[in-house]
Amino acid sequence: MATKAKTKKKKRPNKPKTGGSASKKKQPAGGDIGVFREEIDRIDDVILELLNKRANLAIEIGKAKASRNLEFYSSQRERSIFERLSTNNDGPFPNEALRAVFREIMSASLSLEKPLKVSFLGPRATFTHLACLQFFGRSSQFIPEKNIRNVFEGVERERVDYGVIPIENSTEGVIAHTLDLFMECDVRISEEIMIEISLDLLSTSENLDDIRRVYSHPHAIAQCRKWLEDRLEDAEIIDMPSTAKAAEIASTEHHSAAVASSYAAKLYDLNVLEKRIQDIPHNYTRFLVIGKRDQAPTGRDKTSLMFSLKDNVGALYNALKPFAENGVNLTKIESRPSKGHPWEYIFFADLEGHHTDEKLVAALDEFREGCNDLKLLGSYPQGRQEHAEEASPFDKNGSS
Repeated sequence: MATKAKTKKKKRPNKPKTGGSASKKKQPAGGDIGVFREEIDRIDDVILELLNKRANLAIEIGKAKASRNLEFYSSQRERSIFERLSTNNDGPFPNEALRAVFREIMSASLSLEKPLKVSFLGPRATFTHLACLQFFGRSSQFIPEKNIRNVFEGVERERVDYGVIPIENSTEGVIAHTLDLFMECDVRISEEIMIEISLDLLSTSENLDDIRRVYSHPHAIAQCRKWLEDRLEDAEIIDMPSTAKAAEIASTEHHSAAVASSYAAKLYDLNVLEKRIQDIPHNYTRFLVIGKRDQAPTGRDKTSLMFSLKDNVGALYNALKPFAENGVNLTKIESRPSKGHPWEYIFFADLEGHHTDEKLVAALDEFREGCNDLKLLGSYPQGRQEHAEEASPFDKNGSS
């Protein structure tokens, strides 16, 4: 295995010239920390020089895109960079850290071409905000909205480039209001973000026995129900519109606590009384990035669609048969009441594959015959399961 890795390294094309002595200088010997640090400083200077060279190239690319009226942001291009660097990484620098570093490099470079506007279900320090940061990086322009409808409408009217919305939690299930808005708004699903949610108990107090009230979003409360009943059985539980709002209120009241993110603790200067109080350890929330354009196939895609059926016996069973017959995996199906017709339902489904894949094209052609209406919500890359950030280097206003 070591021989193969060495051969691969020799074949890597276009290795940048650093122009400094860091790459030529023999590694310091012995245990002299000062010598090691001097070498790190030289390497950092080379990294800084290369970052600015990269930034200048990004500026030129932005000019070229503008002159040709091309889309300035490409998530597919970013994904290919992440994959190439992870494959070429021989360590010991870990791939997850490498991804985080280049996420910010690309975000900053993109902001030199054109600031990317992204709306999200606010306020700042919610888990939706953290999903934005992990996907788009800190150099994007993030616009918090009071409700999910405003996020949809901002994207539909092209006031922003993208919107980020929660769609379901692995513990509490689907967010029905998000599904309902897909019936009303003309948007496309561009990406999905899967984040492991870590819920902490935050307070100005330093003692758990001082807590008389606990604020949080109903979903967060539900995810910590058993812990709260065991450890704070006499505390009053108060629902809030968001975990971030809960943290804000807890920061102004004595004997109060909030269930929220560790970033909210930093933003509102709260103590973390207990970490990871959710009842189920591996608790994921799925977020969707919505935009106005379709995504190209990546080979590891998901397709979402919305449909209604003719009112016949066995209609749903018969309608879904083409997917099984064409080897298309149906990964999720939900129903919501139709707004215009009492006792009729709209179905939402997730399928494996891109809508341009041959077997999915064949399945959808047959599927349409049993539908009253069919709306393709988008084909997009399947999300990676990631951890929500433990901390973020923001100022107290939550700006990057």
